[in-house]
Amino acid sequence: MTTSLPLLLLLSLLLLLLSPSSQSSDLTNLTRPVSRAHAELTTYGFPIGLLPADVRAYSINATSGDFYVDLHGPCRLTLPPDNYLATYSEKITGKIVRGRIAKLEGIRVRAFFRWWSITGIKSSGENLVFEVGGVSAKYPSNNFDEIPACGGGKRASS
Repeated sequence: MTTSLPLLLLLSLLLLLLSPSSQSSDLTNLTRPVSRAHAELTTYGFPIGLLPADVRAYSINATSGDFYVDLHGPCRLTLPPDNYLATYSEKITGKIVRGRIAKLEGIRVRAFFRWWSITGIKSSGENLVFEVGGVSAKYPSNNFDEIPACGGGKRASS
């Protein structure tokens, strides 16, 4: 019986040592820092959730506002709050100034049974105004406070 007690103590000690490290790695994943491209959005008055998580590289000309964002590949995801299916090209380009993204290329959304290119985004107080050609739609900007992950574009219904 004395031989099993040290073994039990050793196993308990091992479990105690492993538990905090696995918990801290979970916390690290929850609080991972945003990419520089996502942080750059906030300097222009936009939420970080306008870009998916798969940013590989980006560049911005501070004088003209011209930018590009390279993703690891094309991306499909569902945009809040109305669960529109969206696709992001591998390369997204446009022109950004405080509160406005213009000449946007590389983001499309499916609505009313067809695909539409988002050509611009305005930050208007607590809202974002998405421009699709001559039409626009307004959504609360806090719907885009979290960075979305690329996926299969799953929807609740077709």
